[in-house]
Amino acid sequence: MTPRQRTRARGTAGAGPRKDTVHSLDLTPAPGAAPLRVMVMAQTAAEIRAMLRNGEQLLLTMVIPVLLLVGFSAAPLVNIGGGSRVDFVTPGVLALAVMSTAFTGQAIATGFERRYGVLKRLGATPLSRTGLMLAKTLAVIGVEVVQVAVIAAVAAALGWRPAGSVPAALALILLGTAAFSGLGLLMAGTLRAEATLAGANLVYLVMLGCGGVVFPLSAFPASVEPALRLLPITALTGGLRSALGATGVLPLGAVLVLSAWAVLSLGLASRTFRWE
Repeated sequence: MTPRQRTRARGTAGAGPRKDTVHSLDLTPAPGAAPLRVMVMAQTAAEIRAMLRNGEQLLLTMVIPVLLLVGFSAAPLVNIGGGSRVDFVTPGVLALAVMSTAFTGQAIATGFERRYGVLKRLGATPLSRTGLMLAKTLAVIGVEVVQVAVIAAVAAALGWRPAGSVPAALALILLGTAAFSGLGLLMAGTLRAEATLAGANLVYLVMLGCGGVVFPLSAFPASVEPALRLLPITALTGGLRSALGATGVLPLGAVLVLSAWAVLSLGLASRTFRWE
């Protein structure tokens, strides 16, 4: 017996009986969908990447609000009555940024996803309508965090010094996001992509002009002012001005208007949204 054989024999003798671990492995197939939370977070990450790679959406969500903020804060283009011009314009631009991301950009992107069959493929996965809408809303919130930071930094450089309640403003932004997301998904899930593109841009321009973003509601006839106050952009703009003003009050009227729009639009979207 060679030395190697003697060493191997001693090792085998000292090892004792070998346990067979093959039978302890459970190789039974267990097919099934991932938990809803995992699916929603994965879809949210994909939505954020798609938004940040789209140059047109970056123009709509970042560049245009900042240009409006600088232009209407620096130049006396409108008569705001009294007070600091940047203090008046900044809450309106924040509301516009929320609308541009949650409503306009999301409606257009989702509409063309339907047209090119992206949503049809998602419809073949375990991700439900509710999960898809939740993922898109979370993606919008992620982009809005960047928007708010950029707009606040530019406004601070122009002399804006908010003195109100930041938590109240954040609560209003979340309500506005839910309301505008519901409207965008409702439009994208029921209309053709071309109609969604035209309709979303038209609504964006109308709300920019009539929602108190850069023009005070006092500039409009008194007969239409009550109707304008029921618009979600007007409620969000006015609410942010109150929350970020000297008093820091969370206006109940704005909360009720935004909550009503959110419940109605998200409820209708969840029932009528079509994958193709």
